[in-house]
Amino acid sequence: MLTLHHLNDSRSQRILWLLEELAVPYKMTRYQRDAQTRLAPPELKAIHPLGKSPIITDGEIRIAESGAIVDYVIRRYGKGAMMPALGSTEYEIYNEWLHYSEGSAMLPLMLNLYVGRLKEAGSPLHPRIDSEIANHLGYVDGALQGREFFVGNALTGADIQMSFVGDMAKVFDKLGPYPNLSAWLSRMHTRPAFQRSIEHGGAYRFAK
Repeated sequence: MLTLHHLNDSRSQRILWLLEELAVPYKMTRYQRDAQTRLAPPELKAIHPLGKSPIITDGEIRIAESGAIVDYVIRRYGKGAMMPALGSTEYEIYNEWLHYSEGSAMLPLMLNLYVGRLKEAGSPLHPRIDSEIANHLGYVDGALQGREFFVGNALTGADIQMSFVGDMAKVFDKLGPYPNLSAWLSRMHTRPAFQRSIEHGGAYRFAK
């Protein structure tokens, strides 16, 4: 059976959501961040050398990257759901969103998180970081203009993968100028499978 190694307040929440959407049988092993450092516990390193989350194990298979996990779970358990047909134009768009989420969109948001902890020492960097956040959130907002989902007419792994971008933007109070992104995130949060993922994974809170 597939096992999700779930760390509170982390990207593994979206994997839990995906498993609930697909009704995949799974086990969940919980890990708790250190209350002071907010770091993952050392027990995760016994699962993967990086000691990060999410991680899934499925028999002999072990995968640690969110995009790769989303791709694997949908191909292995989706029965054709939640991804466009291979070779289609929509599949290439879908695949781009899977990579864009962590490859581009999350960088300025994570810089905002870490530089913010420097207080005044980090203030010279904030104009550039804010500019990059606006650049990416504006791009995402434009892509959602007139659309219910990122790709096609139904939920796909692209929506699952991009959810963390929206959630982090919300944490930093950055959604105001982006009504399409804000409305999309609200729709995702009302999905029954998302609500189940919160019930099973714990309160969904991120520290600024």
